[in-house]
Order: sequence, then structure tokens, then C-alpha cells
Amino acid sequence: MSIRKSPPTLWHGQLLHLICGTLLFVLVELVWGYLGRPHPAIFWVAIAFPIVHQIYVWVTWRLELQSSLVSKTIGFRAYLILFFILFGGRFVSLFALAWVDKGSLKIPVLIQAITTTIFLFISLYAMYSVKRYFGMTRAAGADHFEQRYRSMPAVKEGIFRFTSNGMYIYAFLLFWAIALGFRSTAALAVAVFSHAYIWVHFYATESPDMDFIYSTDSLE
Repeated sequence: MSIRKSPPTLWHGQLLHLICGTLLFVLVELVWGYLGRPHPAIFWVAIAFPIVHQIYVWVTWRLELQSSLVSKTIGFRAYLILFFILFGGRFVSLFALAWVDKGSLKIPVLIQAITTTIFLFISLYAMYSVKRYFGMTRAAGADHFEQRYRSMPAVKEGIFRFTSNGMYIYAFLLFWAIALGFRSTAALAVAVFSHAYIWVHFYATESPDMDFIYSTDSLE
């Protein structure tokens, strides 16, 4: 089995990011047009937050792995503050969009109530599991910055009993719960975009980084 002996470059995997991100952007723009272009300002703010957040994570992670540049300049604490501001902005902007667009999604109340409850329960349990067993700092990419996080064992409690990637599979269902809870077509379009786009980040950025960070050579 091959072992990555040097960290991925800044651009490693980013052609995939560009192609898939552009495709998702075009698709969500077409959907927005089909819906009648509702609430353009808040809609595109809600789209911008995941894009800016994931570009920020890509650049900071790669620069840190390459030269510890983030630690040497703004520091890990400032990185975390900006990370969680952008992360929180994804949910706040989506909530605001769902609020102003509420009632546009015409589905039976019973189906709305059941799906919203299921998605909300699963996503909140996933977030609880991340905070309780994994740690929010670790979830924000602390293993890119501090060696001690790289020797921590894999988490198998909470939502992680069912999958090793509980955050991306289940925690992001909160987007869907918000959109369905307010019966908002615009928010549902953003929820689908944001959930799909996080997987672009996983394959284009996070997976290559993990291959390096948890390789034998990187731990020596």
C-alpha cells in the first residue's frame, strides 16, 4: 500500500472541487429560476456561506499542512473563530431564507411533520454525538494543526456507531429539517446544494488530507 510522504499541495483535488462546485452552482441557479427567483438577496447569501466556508477550510488546511502558515500568522484560535462564524452562518442564513419563504412548499402537513421530526431528531443526535464524543475543535480540523489529535482513537460512540462520517451524512440533515419545517422551496434548494457541496469538500479536500495526516510517515 502506498504511503503519502508529503502533504497534498494547495491545488490537489481542486479540479474536482471546481467542476463539481460549478455544476452544483449552475443547477441551483436553474432551480432558483424555475421557482420564480424568490428572495434573491437572502437566497444567494445562503448559497454564499457554504461556498466561502469550504474555500476557507480548503485554503487554511492546505497552507497549514504545507508550512504551518496559519499557526504562524493568525493562529489556531483565530482560525477556529472564523471557522465557526462561517459554519454558523450557513444555518442562520438558511433559517432566514426559510422564514421569509415559508409556505411555498406545498406538501401535506402530516408528511411535513413526520419528515421534519425525523430529520431534526437525527441531525440533533448527530451534533450531540460530535460535541460529546468527537469534540467540536477536532471536528473543525484540529488534526491539521496539532499533532496530539492525530493519535486519538477513532470514535465509535453515539452516531459514530453507525458510520465513521456521522457529521456529513446525518448532521447536515438539519438543513433539510429547517426547509421542511417552514415548507420553503427556496430553503430546500439551498439545503440540497449545501449537503451535496459538503461531499465535494470531502472528496476534493478532506480525503487527500486524511490520507496524509494518518499515513505512517506523517506520524513519525
